Amino acid sequence: MPETFIPHTFLSQVGSGKTSLRISQKESIFSQGFKADAVYYIQEGQVKLSVVSKQGKEAIIAIVEQSGFFGEECLGGQRVWMATAIALEDCTLLRIDKQVMTQVLRDEPTFSTLFMEHLLTRNVHIQEDLVDQFFNSAEKRLARVLLLLANFGKEGKPEPVIGKISQERLAEMIGTTRSRVSFFMNKFRKLGFIEYNGGLHVHSSLLNVVLHD
Repeated sequence: MPETFIPHTFLSQVGSGKTSLRISQKESIFSQGFKADAVYYIQEGQVKLSVVSKQGKEAIIAIVEQSGFFGEECLGGQRVWMATAIALEDCTLLRIDKQVMTQVLRDEPTFSTLFMEHLLTRNVHIQEDLVDQFFNSAEKRLARVLLLLANFGKEGKPEPVIGKISQERLAEMIGTTRSRVSFFMNKFRKLGFIEYNGGLHVHSSLLNVVLHD
């Protein structure tokens, strides 16, 4: 009787074509223009995907969190990376060779379903981020990011606490300067939307900033 395939086990163990990587904060995982030959799964940490124009201007296209994949464009025939992947914090990654990933997607329906759900969710988030960048002010973008980081909307967590996160990192995530982030964070604190008490405490009332026209 063939052994039952368990996606979690596949994504937690190294093996043929699968390598565990420890990446330090701000370290590059792969760079724009280099050969694309693997898919990455985040076991721990957070990764920023960004592109840089010929003029040197950077645009962040995604922030991928724990249990997320990135680098999947190589499966669609992309030969070089269109973006640069950098660890936003210390990360543990599973690097899966393109050939291994292609085979498991073909042979294991449960894993294919899991991966498809990831792609669909990522697509929705990218669309939301594009709308956010095009139509919302830096203040609203910051409020939205804080609410997302705090898992706003999940049951039992109406006023969650976010671990250590620098204003520089927040500035990178919303595409503005650190000084602007500092200004808005002070404003949010004075209005009672956030507080600092052993970490960043985000209140659900911060949603008023996002909803306010």
